[in-house]
Amino acid sequence: MRPFTDKEWLISLLVASLVLWLIFLGNLPLRDWDEGTYAIVAREIYRNGNWLYNTLHGEPFLLKPPLMQWLIALCYHIGGVQEFTTRFPGAVLTALGVPLLYLVGRLVFLQSLPALFAALVYLTMLPVVRHGRLAMLDGMTISFFLLLLFCLLKARHNQKYALGIGFCLGLITLTKGLLVLVLGGIAGLFIIVNRQFSLFKTPYLWLGMLLGNAPAIAWYYLQWQHYGDFFLKVHFQAQALDRLGQAVEGNTGPVWYYLIEIIKYGFPWLLFLPGGLYLSWQKRQTAWGSLILIGTIVYLGIISVMRTKLPWYVMPIYPFLALAIGAKLSNIWQQQAKFKGKFLTVFFAFLSVVGLGGCVYFIIAEPQPTLIVMSIVLAISMGVTAWLIQQRNRYFIPVLLSGMYLVLALFVSSKSWVWELNEAFPVKPVGALIRANVPAGTQIYTSFAYSRPSLDFYSDCQVTAANVQVLQQMVEKKSYLLLDDLTLQKINLSKSRILGKSENFTLVSPLIN
Repeated sequence: MRPFTDKEWLISLLVASLVLWLIFLGNLPLRDWDEGTYAIVAREIYRNGNWLYNTLHGEPFLLKPPLMQWLIALCYHIGGVQEFTTRFPGAVLTALGVPLLYLVGRLVFLQSLPALFAALVYLTMLPVVRHGRLAMLDGMTISFFLLLLFCLLKARHNQKYALGIGFCLGLITLTKGLLVLVLGGIAGLFIIVNRQFSLFKTPYLWLGMLLGNAPAIAWYYLQWQHYGDFFLKVHFQAQALDRLGQAVEGNTGPVWYYLIEIIKYGFPWLLFLPGGLYLSWQKRQTAWGSLILIGTIVYLGIISVMRTKLPWYVMPIYPFLALAIGAKLSNIWQQQAKFKGKFLTVFFAFLSVVGLGGCVYFIIAEPQPTLIVMSIVLAISMGVTAWLIQQRNRYFIPVLLSGMYLVLALFVSSKSWVWELNEAFPVKPVGALIRANVPAGTQIYTSFAYSRPSLDFYSDCQVTAANVQVLQQMVEKKSYLLLDDLTLQKINLSKSRILGKSENFTLVSPLIN
């Protein structure tokens, strides 16, 4: 049988990634914080048609550039306001990162096997799949960056591709603002290390810079003209520069915070990462070796010294890790006789046992059939992988890749892939209670510990957290209240009436004179 061509691999990777990112995309409610916030902003664009000056509950939304919210609002016009249309733009753009990484790998490795392995590893990384399915900015930012790298590498032989570099930088800027300085800096350092200085002389690069960044520059200028220095203070100072030296909203951690994040969610591919990084160091004079080392060291170094630490900040490092792991897997495939895998045999056997344990747990504690089947597939695939490694059979690689794909497909088909939803009360039934009884846009006060953007989205109101004293004052001011059972007993509601109850919360309205 003839081998696949590059085009056939690209189509296969695209289909596989779209399936994994889109199946059951709308089967769970939106989570706090970013998903709920972007959904509200996009819904207000959809309703009022104000695409230029975004708002959140009618107030200026200055925290993030507008590209994600624009795309979601466009999807609302096409498919209505729902979870699927909220997550669709980010999911599709993140999925495109898989074939894009194959193209980048093909250009730096100069062969298809390590590029294919890198793309398949990226396809089956839990953080990339799960986070990319959420209505958040990081997955689409990574895809724009991979497209930038593709254009940069192609420009070595065809200068017209340099046009795309500027457009990709503009897209990154319109998606995540100042992150463009970090990712653009990595690309620039890669150009310098690889002595691709002729790129700076081509007029296509500078034309692309001008045309590609014009929309972003125009948007920033119009925001500054409309809001003045307040926009600069909020968008640049509070959302970007402050996070370098301050722990914004208490989100901080040690220097090794992101190493722990990678270790927590990087298995089983993390087992091949040290070997991949070592190969990258040995081949640091090559394009692929230098790209992996520059991207990994520079990006991980920058986010590690930042005072503000958030789990999704680590996302742009995964393409570089996937390239390193792809190089290692390719090396094993081509030199299987020299492969020693006693430790890997033991570890994958352990993962097989973990899969069996998970199966028992899900049968007893959380009887979701999908998760039970997922655990069985995990146990079988890890067990077969361990046996093949013990036999020094290189076909453990396709077994492991296909097993991880099936496991992730089952996982995202379950009711558990957005596990943060279990951290607080379900918002959809409470939101439905509010929507049925309260006019849209009404200010409501709640006894819950903090405000939840997802509840604001589903209720179509602004629900603000407050203490008992403030809640009692709001009774006197004839405001709507959402109270838990304990707080309900502490507040004098003689001037109010109960509208309904859901999920241990009671909705209270002022008496109508």
